Amino acid sequence: MHDTDFAGIPPVKTVDIPLETYESMNGKYFIGYADRLKLGSGKSAWARLYNPRGSGVNLHVNVWTVTDISEAPYRAQFWFNSTPPLGAYSESPAVPANTAYRPVPIPLVKLQHASNVSGEPIGGAKAFVRRGKPGITLAETENGKLIFPPGGSFMIFLSVEEMVPAEGRLAFGWWEERI
Repeated sequence: MHDTDFAGIPPVKTVDIPLETYESMNGKYFIGYADRLKLGSGKSAWARLYNPRGSGVNLHVNVWTVTDISEAPYRAQFWFNSTPPLGAYSESPAVPANTAYRPVPIPLVKLQHASNVSGEPIGGAKAFVRRGKPGITLAETENGKLIFPPGGSFMIFLSVEEMVPAEGRLAFGWWEERI
């Protein structure tokens, strides 16, 4: 075995780290979910990653899932930078993916959600739509290519195609990049 390549230069060992792992190693990757979202009977539900104005970070969406939708076929609409239908909403806690990082990072992006809402999102852009069947999970890895500045948001808006009550869960993985 030789310690040099063809030009007489020692080889350099390199390691490729996936970007989301790199962001997690630096305490910038977070996960969270909105559970038991209620919809159906003419009502919808939504969850979104909202990057507050003045946060000083860009939001990079890495992964999303729509799961545990029961009772009827459903539609998931994906909205960029829109305002959800008017009404009360809640916030779910997000957790850092790297639990060894100290001090424990706190996300600036908010995970907001609401159940049994009337109306549609306002403004922004409906970027794409997916349809699913009861009990089937929809998931996609975006690799951080969906980027939202302060004041922007990534929302999943759920509705069922029949007039029956349903329940489901939306989950997200993202990182925050200082600007």
